Amino acid sequence: MVMFWVSLLAISVLLYVLLDGVDLGVGLLFGLARGDARRGAMLSSVAPIWDGNETWLVVTAVILWGAFPIVYANLLSAFYLPLIAMLLGLILRGVAFEFRYKTQRLRWIWDLSFAGGSLIATFIQGLTVGALVEGLPFTNGQYSGGEVGWLTPFAVLCGIGLCLGYALLGACWLIRKCEGEVRDVARRQIPVLAVGVLAFLVIVFAYALAENLPILQRWIDRPYLFVFPAIGAISATVLALSILNHNDYLPFHMVALIFMSAFGTLALSFWPYMIPSVITVDQAAAPQSSLVFMFWGCGAIVFPLMLIYTLVSYSVFRGKVRPGGRYGH
Repeated sequence: MVMFWVSLLAISVLLYVLLDGVDLGVGLLFGLARGDARRGAMLSSVAPIWDGNETWLVVTAVILWGAFPIVYANLLSAFYLPLIAMLLGLILRGVAFEFRYKTQRLRWIWDLSFAGGSLIATFIQGLTVGALVEGLPFTNGQYSGGEVGWLTPFAVLCGIGLCLGYALLGACWLIRKCEGEVRDVARRQIPVLAVGVLAFLVIVFAYALAENLPILQRWIDRPYLFVFPAIGAISATVLALSILNHNDYLPFHMVALIFMSAFGTLALSFWPYMIPSVITVDQAAAPQSSLVFMFWGCGAIVFPLMLIYTLVSYSVFRGKVRPGGRYGH
């Protein structure tokens, strides 16, 4: 049961990153867009699916709370302030999405709120991952870093890097879903964003070497981890070729594959720890009876239904956004 819930947690996190990363990325690019028609087309590309995407964040939190309560408690203690900021950003973004459709005079406020909420949520997510990779201060299994123990240059760098990554994912989504000017602008943005992501990876690797982060030792102990960067490199090559050939569908799949390879690298670098060098999977797991009880509700019913709902929604709303289409209700 422990491995079942670890696997379900990994799938939930990955689905959240890929799916909500799309509309967060579109939100980041939305702040750079000019013209109401162009912004409307960008919102139309994510309107049918954005709120469903965020549900996977709730699933992740529920699995942590029920199956791995020690990790849930420690992460909340460590990241209380940034997680509140992230949730406020997501709320602001959702409100702005609906309100901008209802107003004309104050639309600029909600446009700014939508882009700002996307930026806050994305940056906090990257910052959180960066702080975990670098390592948090713990004493006797309890977080001891204070209110801002997570705030380090490396964590800030990871926040910026995820902003670039989500923006790249969002640009590839716009190519897949839109036509005309929106698609053409997104295609021009992809090379810039891809170079930014590459520069981020080089800087992070150099920082990890300079600081001798513990995660590097795992690469030495587990050479099979180099398979994931190889997959990422091949995907990046195909991405570049698809952009040169003006392919509308391959770029999104290639960037999604890059994200999956990065996630696989990170997850296996952490293993068997859930909080690196502090709490292992077995130490974090709830009693067997709790895991079995959760299985019959969340694992056997809710999770499969959510997967089916996601597949159906993306299937129903496949294809290009119609020019002049409205995203509102």
